[in-house]
Amino acid sequence: MHADNLAGLKVLAIHAHPDDESSKGAATTAKYAALGADVLVLTCTGGERGDIINPAMDRPGVKENMKAVRHEEMAQAAAALGVQHTWLGYVDSGLPEGDPLPPLPEGCFALAGDDHVADRFIQIIREFQPHVIITYDENGGYPHPDHLMVHRASMLAWERAGDPDYKPELGEAWSPLKLYYSHGFVYQRMKLFHEHLIEQGKTSPYAWMMKRWDPNMGDIMARVTTQVECGDYFEQRDDALRAHATQIDPAGAFLATPASVQRELWPTEEFELARTRVPATLPEAELWAGIDVADLAAEGGVAKLARTPRLEELPVGE
Repeated sequence: MHADNLAGLKVLAIHAHPDDESSKGAATTAKYAALGADVLVLTCTGGERGDIINPAMDRPGVKENMKAVRHEEMAQAAAALGVQHTWLGYVDSGLPEGDPLPPLPEGCFALAGDDHVADRFIQIIREFQPHVIITYDENGGYPHPDHLMVHRASMLAWERAGDPDYKPELGEAWSPLKLYYSHGFVYQRMKLFHEHLIEQGKTSPYAWMMKRWDPNMGDIMARVTTQVECGDYFEQRDDALRAHATQIDPAGAFLATPASVQRELWPTEEFELARTRVPATLPEAELWAGIDVADLAAEGGVAKLARTPRLEELPVGE
């Protein structure tokens, strides 16, 4: 099957809050959906405790109805990307601030329990039967408690979903073939866009982000295994970002560099292959590299492989 026909491929992108799907790997999911893949975005929380970042949305009636507003924003973003979407239904934990940090609010996602959340993921994995999972790394992309929960539960679900002895009431066993961390924030990319704006004599909104960059995160690009060419879908990504009007300031960094300039300077999105059950040769140019896409829709082939009990995990890059 050619790269312009991904019928049969299923991709599950797991995100903590509405807007995460638009700031992390959005153009890639839009590309794959446009090429015929089934792409499902799973949003774990309603984003109820998110701040209003866009000043234009800081008006009466918005904060009081944040859950409903963000649900509508998410629907618009999913439509812009052309992806399927479902809610997991947990309550946003909020980002604790202060020294010492305050306790997390009762009943929030981050306190739901790793095994409990993993079981919810497993049920969705067994129902949707994805070949590829996109999630967050051990730092959560940034250390928000909801992002960290997504990582921990995703890794448990990866290990358990294909085990027929593990809670068969959650559905027929299914072993996803590849699991990626999405690296939406890359210092080198921000620096490139920052320098481009400065050269044009413009103010750069990237400066404060670069100053706040956590050195403990290390060099993200050194972790990247897979860069997906997706510049043709940057406009869809921008439309999805704009849909999240409470969270995305049009004057902020997410929309500071036009899609046409991004295509010229940095036309890819970055991912890290963290787990695989099919041979993978690094570096990669697609998330489905190593998967026989032509056999996905056929009886047998890779679709059958993913149903193999306890399908063996392989070393990444071998």
